[in-house]
Amino acid sequence: MQANHKMTVAALALSFLGLMVSGIGTGFAQNMVRVRGTIDYIDGPTYLVKARDGAELKVALADNPQIAGVVKASLSDIKQGSFVGVTAMPRADGSQSALEVHIFPEAMRGTGEGHYPWDLRPQSTMTNASVEQVVPAVDGQTLTLKYKDGEKKIFVPAKAPIVAYVPGDKSDLKPGAKVFIAGIKQPDGTLQGRAWRVGRDGVTPPM
Repeated sequence: MQANHKMTVAALALSFLGLMVSGIGTGFAQNMVRVRGTIDYIDGPTYLVKARDGAELKVALADNPQIAGVVKASLSDIKQGSFVGVTAMPRADGSQSALEVHIFPEAMRGTGEGHYPWDLRPQSTMTNASVEQVVPAVDGQTLTLKYKDGEKKIFVPAKAPIVAYVPGDKSDLKPGAKVFIAGIKQPDGTLQGRAWRVGRDGVTPPM
């Protein structure tokens, strides 16, 4: 049981490494689509997803899809040495202010490591890195994040959404579920969902 759990989380790491990080193959990058929305209904092998912008998308499961649950966490769960992903906006002093933080399990350490553009908001960035230092601040805390090519200081407001990943499976993909999907656009306009992040207990994947 424990071995299978570790294998599942390791598989998530390998999949998301290719889907989140920038610098992937040009053809793959051009066809990759990130979907944020809610599963409306299921039609055989196809999931009808209503995106946040109102678009209705048809998403099919890829072979061996990687599925993870997203659960609520808190500032106190972020420790020195944790491996996290932070979506943030630049500040005038060159630092960053977090829009959200997701905490990786140990088996996913290194996933998408680095600092690169993200599409949650215009000018937003994603930093996946190890927490080198945690400093309490007014109404939040400041994280020093270190990755292989550098480091970033990111202020995390007390009200910023913080979530953690847990292993998931196909049973999580049901009508009403809030999802974040990394998929590949197919020639017929549909999407092939390769990595799925599914909110649990009312959580909306914030990334």
